[in-house]
Order: sequence, then structure tokens, then C-alpha cells
Amino acid sequence: MQDIEQLSDDYIEQLHIQIGKNVKKAREEKGLTQLQLSQLIGHKSVTIISRAEICYRGQHFNIEHLCKIAFVLDIDMCQLLS
Repeated sequence: MQDIEQLSDDYIEQLHIQIGKNVKKAREEKGLTQLQLSQLIGHKSVTIISRAEICYRGQHFNIEHLCKIAFVLDIDMCQLLS
């Protein structure tokens, strides 16, 4: 078992950045714009997608976002997390 103190904020931030890149790649492979994906997951603007894809000001996707994104893109959610 590891001590939680060893888990750095930088590691977590890099994880969020990688997830954002994975979402962008999957979205683009399906030929969707940020607005289209936002609307498909129930949002009216691109804000959540555009900011979370680049981790703007620390904004990132939550589990619900990732679940919905994976569902509408018809991919395994693990693909977004790897």
C-alpha cells in the first residue's frame, strides 16, 4: 500500500491533460465538432468540451462527462482514461 502523500498534484494534472487529449482524439476520429459533442451530452455550449480538452484553468471532465462522451462516441470509457 502506498502513502497518499506520494501522489503529486502534478501527476493528477497530467492525467487530466491526457484524458482531455484522448477525448479530443476520439471526438475528431468520429468527425464531431466540440459543439456537436457538447450538445450530444446535453450541454448548450462548447465551454465544457473546449476547456476540459485543454485543461484550461484546471477544468476537467468528471466521470459523468466521460461516461456520456464514451456512450455517444460508441467507445469504451477506458479508451478515454488510458
